[in-house]
Amino acid sequence: MNELKKLQALDLETKILKSKQRIREWYYHFGRSVYISFSGGKDSTVLLHLVRSEFPDVPAVFVDTGLEFPEIREFVKTIENVIWIKPKMNFTQVVEKYGYPLISKDQARFIYQYRTAKSEKTKNLRWNGDEKGRFKISEKWKPLVDLDFKISDKCCDIMKKTPSKKYEKETGRVPFIGTLAEESNARTCNWNKYGCNAFDNDRPTSKPLSFWCEKDIWEYIKINNLAYSEIYDKGYKQTGCMACGFGIGHPKSRNKMSLLKETHPKVYRYAMEYLGLGDVITFMENNCGVKKHNKE
Repeated sequence: MNELKKLQALDLETKILKSKQRIREWYYHFGRSVYISFSGGKDSTVLLHLVRSEFPDVPAVFVDTGLEFPEIREFVKTIENVIWIKPKMNFTQVVEKYGYPLISKDQARFIYQYRTAKSEKTKNLRWNGDEKGRFKISEKWKPLVDLDFKISDKCCDIMKKTPSKKYEKETGRVPFIGTLAEESNARTCNWNKYGCNAFDNDRPTSKPLSFWCEKDIWEYIKINNLAYSEIYDKGYKQTGCMACGFGIGHPKSRNKMSLLKETHPKVYRYAMEYLGLGDVITFMENNCGVKKHNKE
């Protein structure tokens, strides 16, 4: 953690040099068989520019889940050498089979595992945690366990990681991924375990921006006069799938469904009415301390 904090405190010029060094190491280690995981978001836009400033011919891969913001899709179409791939299941099918992505990946996974557990040991772990009280459903979200509404963390794996892994298997290429360690505890832990370049991981990945901060991303975009998706000018700090429920209920963030209602009302109604998220959010507001938002 101390090493990560030291790296995060560096000036942008030094961060760029260090990231380019990691990019070169990755590129040459795998004999140039690499690609850029390109979501169309601000982080992967910076990653794309950094990688191609060193190696212009590296292809980018965009996973078209069907729930990307139209502003993201239009922006991706403006970028050269981008390969579009699709998942086998659509969002509705994933939700109906496994459950809705809600709250956070960890909490959604814990709720799903508790509900589907075949052993009391697993149920006890997810309800009470380990000896240090970790790896459990938060007290705040335990009321959701009894709801007749499926919740899980499976969506990202099925709709994004699976088609990406299929592409990697077919081509032999390994990815550059534009995630930041500061975005979540899971990403911080991943950096602590592997650093930026996970050469020995089961799925080798390079995350050369891991020690950057969000302010660095925007500074880099400004300095280099990079084009970016207009979705950020509509109030969104993160993009991802439009109807994703991760982040709902976070005390420091605006309820994303309120913003979605303003910017993309058809998708809002699809999630709230057709998929039943509206009733769940009402329950969360009444029983889990989630701040209310206008659903009229």
